[in-house]
Amino acid sequence: MPFSWKDDCKIILAVCVASVIMALNINTFVQTGGLYPGGATGLTILIQRLSEKFLDIHLSFAVVNFLLNMIPIYIGFRYIGKRFTIYSCLMIVLTGLLTDFIPSYIITYDVLLISIFGGIINGFAISLCLRMDTTSGGTDFIAIYLSRKKGIDSWNIILYFNVIILLIGGFSFGWDKALYSIFFQYTTTQVVHTLYTRYQKKTLFIVTDNPVKVCEVIYETSRHGATILKGEGSFHHNERSLVYSVVSSDESKKVVNAIREVDPHSFINTVKTQELAGLFYQRPTK
Repeated sequence: MPFSWKDDCKIILAVCVASVIMALNINTFVQTGGLYPGGATGLTILIQRLSEKFLDIHLSFAVVNFLLNMIPIYIGFRYIGKRFTIYSCLMIVLTGLLTDFIPSYIITYDVLLISIFGGIINGFAISLCLRMDTTSGGTDFIAIYLSRKKGIDSWNIILYFNVIILLIGGFSFGWDKALYSIFFQYTTTQVVHTLYTRYQKKTLFIVTDNPVKVCEVIYETSRHGATILKGEGSFHHNERSLVYSVVSSDESKKVVNAIREVDPHSFINTVKTQELAGLFYQRPTK
């Protein structure tokens, strides 16, 4: 992908905005509620609290978070994309520094409100990065790697990996904070699942009189193939064609609009695909 000042400036701006939002969220909601966000961020906060409690040492969030991200960063460079990983490193560094230097501000002491709204804000910041082809680091790298390698939406799987953080936090600092953290992590995961749909897939069933043109426009729009099935209309008993194709969720609307342009009379049924096995084209990450 050629260098583009416009595209790169958009990504840098998004990274800066996301890092500010995430740092503010950590210092305003997470720290006030005593929560554990999960992933590298949650593990960093857990290590900080354990260090203060048992060693009476205050560790820098930026330093601990960056060290924890070393292996995910390696995975990013090796398997995902260099440009993607470089911008992710910028996000990791900025978030860490801002978290260390931005003062804490308490909005509310209600832990339930903190868990829900903090999770929404956290999910929004992560989704902002992902939609600009970068990430906030930590388990996001692993989620994207699994999504590309296995062809599945793995964000709910990452939710399970955070259980160990909650268990350690619960044993060390009390189970109420750990249980509230489940609300925070679940809300974050569902916001990401809703806003970031690149690795989710949809199946298209298109009844059309122009199957060849429909297949061509599907490929031109999304680089995905299609299968033409022959059928019979139940009312007039005339021969009809059914085009079957699977596309990424973030491309489905564009594909449907393109199909409607070549065949305004087509009948299109869009179904969410739960799992897919076999060859499926995935846009590369730079």
